[in-house]
Amino acid sequence: MYRLILLRHGKAAPFAGGGDHERPLMQRGREAAARVGRYLADEHLTPDFAAVSDALRTRETWDAVSGEWRHRVPHRLEPRLYEASAESLLALLRQSPDDMRLMLAIGHNPGFAELALMLIGYGDRYAAARLRAKFPTCAFAVLDFDVDSWREVGPGTGRLDRFITPKSLGGEDD
Repeated sequence: MYRLILLRHGKAAPFAGGGDHERPLMQRGREAAARVGRYLADEHLTPDFAAVSDALRTRETWDAVSGEWRHRVPHRLEPRLYEASAESLLALLRQSPDDMRLMLAIGHNPGFAELALMLIGYGDRYAAARLRAKFPTCAFAVLDFDVDSWREVGPGTGRLDRFITPKSLGGEDD
């Protein structure tokens, strides 16, 4: 089984001098990301590897999330995650090494929400309904795939294990 966690970055400032790519997290975004990190550790969902968009807000989300873990997780800044479509994200996912069984991706909407919806074939229907309604900042979807390789992942092949929002972890959704 392969498992993918799609995490949208934390709440970011509306404007930055360097444009959209350089928007930093707001305090609320840092706090929500730290809660996500603790949740992932408590639920034994610490990944084998993380792919992180190279935007400032996703890098800061990674720092806050991974700062809650006992051990370092290898990660790579991936510029192709920034403003990527669901189809592009799926193509990147299919290139992942098969020894990385539990992967975390930190990126942006609308691509992440669209990818999650594309991949879901079955699973928690209530979580899927919440995901369809809104994929707020610092929310994440956990998808399981009964495949032998990341190359086999495609539309409808995933099982939605859970969809968690900041509100469900004691914060607030945007």
